[in-house]
Amino acid sequence: MEPSRPRLPLLLLLLHFSLLASSCSARWRDGGGGGGDLRESFLRCVARRSPATAADPSRLVHAPGDASYPSLLDSTIQNLRFASPRTPRPALVLTPVTADEVRACVVCCRAHGLTVRARSGGHDYEGLSYRSLGRSPRFAVVDVAALRAVRVDAARGVARAEAGATLGELYYAVAEGSGGRLGFPAGICPTVCVGGHLSGGGFGPMMRKYGLAADNVVDAEVVDAEGRLLDRAAMGEGLFWAIRGGGGGSFGIVVSWTVNLVPVPAVVSAFTVHRLLLRRGGHDEQSLLRLLTKWQAVAHALPDNLFVKMSMEAKTINDGDDSTRHPLVTFKSLFLGNCSDMITQIDHHLPELGIKSTDCREMNWLQSMLYSYGYTNGQPAEVLLDRTLQPKDYYKIKLDYLTSPIPTPGLIKLLTKIVEDEDGSIDIDPQGGEMSRIPESGTPYAHRSGYLYNLQYFVKWGGDKNVSYEDDHLSWVRGLHELMTPYVSKNPRAAYINYRDLDLGQNVEGNTSYEEARVWGEKYFRGNFRRLAMVKGEVDPDQLFWSEQSIPPLVVSARDAGLVSDS
Repeated sequence: MEPSRPRLPLLLLLLHFSLLASSCSARWRDGGGGGGDLRESFLRCVARRSPATAADPSRLVHAPGDASYPSLLDSTIQNLRFASPRTPRPALVLTPVTADEVRACVVCCRAHGLTVRARSGGHDYEGLSYRSLGRSPRFAVVDVAALRAVRVDAARGVARAEAGATLGELYYAVAEGSGGRLGFPAGICPTVCVGGHLSGGGFGPMMRKYGLAADNVVDAEVVDAEGRLLDRAAMGEGLFWAIRGGGGGSFGIVVSWTVNLVPVPAVVSAFTVHRLLLRRGGHDEQSLLRLLTKWQAVAHALPDNLFVKMSMEAKTINDGDDSTRHPLVTFKSLFLGNCSDMITQIDHHLPELGIKSTDCREMNWLQSMLYSYGYTNGQPAEVLLDRTLQPKDYYKIKLDYLTSPIPTPGLIKLLTKIVEDEDGSIDIDPQGGEMSRIPESGTPYAHRSGYLYNLQYFVKWGGDKNVSYEDDHLSWVRGLHELMTPYVSKNPRAAYINYRDLDLGQNVEGNTSYEEARVWGEKYFRGNFRRLAMVKGEVDPDQLFWSEQSIPPLVVSARDAGLVSDS
């Protein structure tokens, strides 16, 4: 019997569905989805929502098929590990230049079923401001780098900085606007933008005197999940509390911060001294161990205006055909005063360091920010305005906290481990001072009283190194983190949201649970994590602002929240 043949209409129907599936698949790959071409629909949406954009909405909306898309997406990717073509990319990159355009972007993302990731400087250590770990491209990056105005009111002692302004731009404007009388306590990397830095807290060499950058925020403007532009009064104290240390990318898009500036003397001083350990196991090592032990005992309790940090790295010494790595320990300071007074303090509290007057350099506060970053040869302050100052690298960074000093066996392990990777380093920053006086619940940053030091484990390798080394580098930094387990904070082992670390855990797309997120969330925020999740439940229960480590929503009754009594 001759086999039966499909009828022609059935063949045409099958062909129709095949073409339709291919078309949908192509639109999905290109950042499209159901309901027509995403880019064209989004252009129409923002043109309606932002009249100033209507003349040329294409400058705001960039899809994978646009010539502008690759360069804009890659422009502030700082970690080259995530610049690979294999990295899942956003459906759209949006580049607003005003707060009104940020509002339009948020409203149109919601209308098109896109989650939102905000990016200011691209320094998120895990790249979550511009990449996804899942397969779905249904998210947009709202890049606020163009919002970068800084306005200083020296008479009131405040500054307003838009989210895309770098720390370098902020520092320069503050010093210029105040005649050098005022400064701001934040980080040392001048290319980091204030949008993300203050959202997570903001370490810096003046934190023992003035606290974190976020501790000095007095107002902000945020675009929330409904597309509303809210200042402190409009957003309420719950959301205002959450954005000052709860991490970027969870509650809305901060478009500006208003911060209190702090007084700085006309002259500050600093030193950088090195101790190279050439021989292990003898007198030199014992002397270095005594110095490290004494430094741990006093650095967190020094006068608030004196900051002395310690770092370790490997130094390679070539001897003919042989080369060997040795531990190099560096002590670096910032003192809000002159050299004479700083040396007096060091001689009193840490004479083992043996600081001499020739080790000390005097400068103004703005120059000290350059010095802290590593520019020690009198470069002009205008260097701080260079947004491309920081070279891009491949890197992985982890962080711990100390609630008690590392004992001698632990220090010996560090000296041994540091020489195993020539691209690795360890920074240990003292806390104490104002950091300990602010209550744990004062901001989301909970690592206050009793947290003596933070330890930062770095491994970076530049583009001149073969990327195949990545597994070895990652193994080293994760091994170092594991090695320190007996010596660091416990229950939970604390971490810092600005040093985001996906090794701690992550949300799963489509299944973001508060209880599951506690595994990593309480490491970042301790008991403040529950309050952050409650704020999220109030302001963004649908999780428009979502990432692999965004705060999950927790909706509780007034009674469970402790807002009413049982009586």
